[in-house]
Amino acid sequence: MVNMVTPFGIVCCRRNNMYKIGQLAKLADVTPDTIRFYEKQQMMDHEIRTEGGFRLYSDDDLQRLRFIRYGRQLGFSLDSIRGLLSIRIDPEHHTCQESKAIVARRLDEVNGMIAELQTIQRSLERLAATCCGDLHSSACCSILEALEKGEEPQVEICCSKD
Repeated sequence: MVNMVTPFGIVCCRRNNMYKIGQLAKLADVTPDTIRFYEKQQMMDHEIRTEGGFRLYSDDDLQRLRFIRYGRQLGFSLDSIRGLLSIRIDPEHHTCQESKAIVARRLDEVNGMIAELQTIQRSLERLAATCCGDLHSSACCSILEALEKGEEPQVEICCSKD
């Protein structure tokens, strides 16, 4: 057991575990290829190797990998995650304001996507409302006609019955 301070916070009485890539992947719920990808992206190191040449990873590497994975789950770009990692690793030269700015940009992106999805939802609801949904031929289906025209359907009943 070792008392240590890591870039991911103060840790007391931590074991100094070492993991092979498969073990690390399993603990972080990713694949070994994902770890190799993050190494190629210079988001993770693989400096320690066994005598047989296998990569070894520490508990800090596990924390970093979880940090990256959660950032990806939140939809952050790799560049944004690099920025957040930089802030985490060198807190003396960064502020919480920088972290918040990165999160605020992502939140703005998500809000934009939500607004776009709501617009699509309303359009689909209007499209569905114009179709009678009967078992007749689709020759005069209002959904297909609207898609063909490339515009919102007019408020009318499809295949109006005379």
